Amino acid sequence: MPLRSLRFTSAAVVLSAAASVLIAHQPAHAAADRIRLGNASDVSRSTWNGPAFTMNGAGGIVTASMARAVDDIRGGTGTLDVVVLAGSAPTSGSKTPECDTITGLTGVNSCTTWTLTAASDGNNSQVNTDVRNAEFVYFAGGDQCRYAAWKGTALEASVESVVAKGGGSGGGSAGHHINSPIVYDACNGSVTSAEALANPYDRYVSFTTGMFEWANYGSVINDSHFVTRDRMGRTMSFLARAVKDGLAPGGAAWGVGVEEGGGSLFLDRNGMATQYGKDAYVVLADHQPEQAVDRKPLTYSGFKIWRLTPGSTFDFKNRPTCGYYLRSVTNGVADPNLYSGTPVTDCGSQGGGSTLAESEPNDTRDTADDATALPSPGTLTGGMQSTGDRDRFRLSLSSGRTVSVNCAVPSAYDADLYWLDTNGSTLIRSVNDGAGTDESLSFTRTASGTGTYYLDMEAYSGSGTASYSCTVTKS
Repeated sequence: MPLRSLRFTSAAVVLSAAASVLIAHQPAHAAADRIRLGNASDVSRSTWNGPAFTMNGAGGIVTASMARAVDDIRGGTGTLDVVVLAGSAPTSGSKTPECDTITGLTGVNSCTTWTLTAASDGNNSQVNTDVRNAEFVYFAGGDQCRYAAWKGTALEASVESVVAKGGGSGGGSAGHHINSPIVYDACNGSVTSAEALANPYDRYVSFTTGMFEWANYGSVINDSHFVTRDRMGRTMSFLARAVKDGLAPGGAAWGVGVEEGGGSLFLDRNGMATQYGKDAYVVLADHQPEQAVDRKPLTYSGFKIWRLTPGSTFDFKNRPTCGYYLRSVTNGVADPNLYSGTPVTDCGSQGGGSTLAESEPNDTRDTADDATALPSPGTLTGGMQSTGDRDRFRLSLSSGRTVSVNCAVPSAYDADLYWLDTNGSTLIRSVNDGAGTDESLSFTRTASGTGTYYLDMEAYSGSGTASYSCTVTKS
């Protein structure tokens, strides 16, 4: 990822075809440099079994996912050629670090590295010949703005032809970014989560669209170095922008953030993803943001987040409607615990799950369970684990709407119900006496805009593991 102090306006690329032995090191022309490893002749074969894709959290090759891509594309037999694209040469060590790893894999015939330092290199005839003759193209780490500059060049079409014939594409860091249909291009500089949440239209937030559109991977924005560099917040901002600006068809945008240190998301021909090495996160924004305007902080309720641990899968063709946890952003401040959460259960349609079970600790506003994406009607459940227990749930309510809450309380304890404002002050309460006595309340928002509120269930006497159940209806 580029630093703000390092901005380039021209595109640059490195292509590499997989192989085992250094054959030649020959400059193609003044702005492009070519190094080929392995067999000097390309493989000739009429059919391939891909496509297959590798989405890496850092720039380097992840051996396990790359080996699977090679095996899937060649169908377990024969060999193939790989090309690696980079915008600049390594400043130390090997000049072909990606190909050094790739040529050691079973089934690789050659690996050619191209280093391209001008946007016009996208129309270099030898570059495009090498790419079209390859079965996999890997985009190295670096600066995705350079890769975005290939949009509309012959090279864009050449990469697409590799995938179309049953080959594959992939990349790490900047190379991961360029493989999504909505590309955070960083052409104005790199943005932090704090900056993007404070202003979704920060000048450092810019996108390229209409480049690579891989099957089953629509409406996605990729991000890299995800946990280490704390990029969940900026991905949330990117997604809100994509929905607000109509960049994602259907009004829903998906983020795929992959961690560095060996994280790799492998995507097969059927749209099934498998996670390797380190965690990845799939983040969904499926409604218009409450606030996403220039020079104002983001407010968005109910991002749906799936955490993919190594070995887990995610079906991008038939995207799941269950198994996510919920996090929100209010006035530029994201909820705590962005990278872990208790999944919503009893999920219904894409709009969200119908039941949200409490997850302790949730006895303060900061630790409240996020119920902002709960459909109407929806159900909140929990238990009074001690005589001093309280459970809080965060909800949102827009102007003119009424929320009604009806809670069934088990006979093991007496619990009271409170409706709190964003500062924690009680607006309405229901405090009926007696163990097992139900509680209910309703509230209408008369103020303009959308407000954040907290539903507070508190133990008055008794305790137990038996669950209360609160039905929440908005009208």
